[in-house]
Amino acid sequence: MENLGLFSQLGDNLTQFLQYTGFANATWGHILMIAIGLVFIYLAIKKDWEPLLLVPIGFGIIIGNIPLFPGLNVGVYEEGSVLNILYQGVQQGWYPPLIFMGIGAMTDFSALISNPKLLLIGAAAQFGIFGAYAIALMFGFSPSEAGAIGIIGGADGPTAIFLSSRLAPDLMGAIAVSAYSYMALVPVIQPPVMRLLTSNKERLIKMKPPRAVSQTEKKLFPIIGFLMTAFIVPSGLPLLGMLFFGNLLKESGVTRRLAETARGPLIDVITILIGVTVGCSTQADKFLQWKSVYIFILGATSFVIATATGVLFVKLFNLFLKEGNKINPLVGNAGVSAVPDSARVSNNVGLEYDKSNFLLMHAMGPNVAGVIGSAVAAGILLGFLS
Repeated sequence: MENLGLFSQLGDNLTQFLQYTGFANATWGHILMIAIGLVFIYLAIKKDWEPLLLVPIGFGIIIGNIPLFPGLNVGVYEEGSVLNILYQGVQQGWYPPLIFMGIGAMTDFSALISNPKLLLIGAAAQFGIFGAYAIALMFGFSPSEAGAIGIIGGADGPTAIFLSSRLAPDLMGAIAVSAYSYMALVPVIQPPVMRLLTSNKERLIKMKPPRAVSQTEKKLFPIIGFLMTAFIVPSGLPLLGMLFFGNLLKESGVTRRLAETARGPLIDVITILIGVTVGCSTQADKFLQWKSVYIFILGATSFVIATATGVLFVKLFNLFLKEGNKINPLVGNAGVSAVPDSARVSNNVGLEYDKSNFLLMHAMGPNVAGVIGSAVAAGILLGFLS
């Protein structure tokens, strides 16, 4: 009898163990999301599409979609679990400002300082954000959700996470993955739009070399830039403050160690944490909804609108500029915040039509303006939607 009782106990233990395995709790949704995570990793490794973003996000998607038995307290949405604690940096908006500090510490604003009118291109490209906001309202999203979705058009993952954490926490996983996906697809999405909206003559425009920028100008820019933008949009303070602070660390000349930390180890650590935890947040039961599909469609729409408005604005602007001072419309796409990928796209497309027409330095002006513009746009949306 004792042996029978022992076997019965072992049988119960085995049954209980099997109930806790991923095989017993797997659904088609888990399998689909794991497959998506593998696609992200493939694109990062095989195609070299934003590997620093897609590898952490892709593996995070796999981690977040391992089927779990309820109550194990290890999932990203289970309060007090390790993953949940790390995810607080996303939910509470801690990570994006730290990333912005690192971006500021690695960004040279010389191209923008030397030609301030390029700032207008960065501002024009933000129309994609507000265009997508209007379209999202037509799709039936609430104003707060529409604002969080629209920011995808800025091609800025940290800003998208920061804004969605405030306006639409339930949609944050889909919005973040969409934003980072389209950042990785910049070389695929933008060139056809640029070619469609420009003539061969416009693509051959050669711009004057940017003037040399003094160290004094570089040191003053983050202070003046912060004061101007923060007074206009105080709600964008966390992003704008850290962006310009990081740039001041770089340009001051006396905080080299801090600048190197901000643009090196710190931003690397935060990129890993934000990528993995955002990926983990795409649990099948949370992510596989029609809203997620709409968000990806609207995100692509906003990105195309942002690219198109940047190019079209340059074409319009050229009507008021004298010959010799005209801007090549191919730099208009760089008004989005995907630094430096969209500037590289401007340069690569320009070289297709003239092997001697290097647009990279010119494109960096609107590109870094786009970083500022996306933070300002987020502040505006946060100001009237929160």
